[in-house]
Amino acid sequence: MTSPYRRWPLCAVMAGVALSAGAASADPAPPYPELLRQAQTTSPRLAEARAEIARATGLAHQAGARPNPTLGVEIENFSGSGPYKGSSLAETTASLEQTVELGGKRGARVEAGRAEVEAARRRAAEAGVVFAQDLAAAYAQAEAAERRVQFATEALALAEEDARVATALVEAGREADLRRVQAMAAVQGARAGLDEARAARATAFGALTVLAGAPTPLSSISTSLLAQADRKLTISPLDPLASPGYLAAQAEREAAARRIRVERTRATPDLSISLGVRRFQEDDTTAMVAGVSAPFPLFDRNRGNIGAAQAELGAAEARLEAARLDAEAGARAGVARVAATDSRLVAAREGERTAEEAYRLTRIGYEGGKLALVELLGARRALADARAQTLDAALERLSAQAALARLQGRAPFGEQP
Repeated sequence: MTSPYRRWPLCAVMAGVALSAGAASADPAPPYPELLRQAQTTSPRLAEARAEIARATGLAHQAGARPNPTLGVEIENFSGSGPYKGSSLAETTASLEQTVELGGKRGARVEAGRAEVEAARRRAAEAGVVFAQDLAAAYAQAEAAERRVQFATEALALAEEDARVATALVEAGREADLRRVQAMAAVQGARAGLDEARAARATAFGALTVLAGAPTPLSSISTSLLAQADRKLTISPLDPLASPGYLAAQAEREAAARRIRVERTRATPDLSISLGVRRFQEDDTTAMVAGVSAPFPLFDRNRGNIGAAQAELGAAEARLEAARLDAEAGARAGVARVAATDSRLVAAREGERTAEEAYRLTRIGYEGGKLALVELLGARRALADARAQTLDAALERLSAQAALARLQGRAPFGEQP
C-alpha cells in the first residue's frame, strides 16, 4: 500500500533507512514453506515425536519375543561321608527348560504393541500439524514485529519533521513556543516507541529461531507470510472425526483396550517343561529325565494390574470424548472465524487508507497555518493506530487460516507437515 505522503523527499529517506536495516541482517529466515521443511530435521519438538515412534516400534518388536530357554547342569552326591566320600557315586544331570506361555500372552502383547505404534504415529501426526500452526504464528509475529520497527522508524522521522516545522513556525512568530516543546516531546515518545519495537522484534525472532531449531539466529524475513492474509480461501466441509486430535485420541483408546487384554492373559499360569540327561558315575550309565511345572495362582491373580488397565481405558475414553467435542466445536467455529477475520481485515485496511488521507490533509493544513499542532499530533496517532489495527487483523486472519488447516490435518498455506 502506497501512502500519499511517501511522495515527499523525507519519506524516501525513511524508506532507504528501512531497506538498509533489512539488508544488514545476516541471517534472514527462508520463506515459511522452506523453513517448515527444514524444521522437520532441526526442531526438537518434531524430533521428540519421531523418538516416541521409534520407542513404540522397539517395544512392539520386543513384545513378539518368546521366553528364552534355560540350560542347567546339576551335580549330586559328588562329595560327603561314608559311601558318598569321593565322587564315585556322583550323578550329573544336564537339562533344558523352556517356559510355554499360555492364555494367548504373546498374541496379546503383539496386538498391544501394534496399537501403541499406531497411537505414537497418530500423536506424531497431530504434533506435526500443531507445530506447523505454531511455526506459522511465530513467523507471522516475527514479520509483524519487523513491520512495527519500520512503522516506528517512519513515525520517528515524521515526528522529527513535524518538530522541524513547528520550530520554523515558532521562529516565524506564527506559533507559541509551547508548540515546539510539544513537538519535541512527541519526538521523544517516538524514539521510545522505536526502542520498544526493536526489543519486541528481537524477542519475536528469538522465539522463531528456538521453535524452528535453526542452527543460526534468524533476524529478518525474506518472504512475506502476512501477504497470505489477503488470499481467498475455498473452505471444504470439515469432518470433526477426521481431525488429527480426535484420531490420536482414538488410537490411544484402542491401545488402552489392548493393554487390558495383556493384563488379563498374565493371570494365566505358564508351563515350564524340562528335559535332560542324567549320568551315574558309579556304573557309567545314563538316563533321561523330564518334568513339568506351573505356578499355582493362589495369591497373585494380577487383579490390581487389570483394574489399573481398566481405569486407563476409562481415562482414554474420556479423552476421546473430549477430543470429539473439541473437534466438533472447532469445526463449527473455524469457518465462522475465517469469515469474521476477513471482514475485520477489509475494514482495517479501509480505516488505514482513511487515516493516511486524514494525516496528509491535516499536515497540509498545519503547514499552511490553518490547523493547530495538536490536530496534527492526533492525526499521526490515529494513523499509527490504524496501521496497528491492520497488522493485528492480518495476524488474526493468518491465525484463523492456520487453525482451520490444523483441523483439516494439514499444514497451513498449502504445505505438508
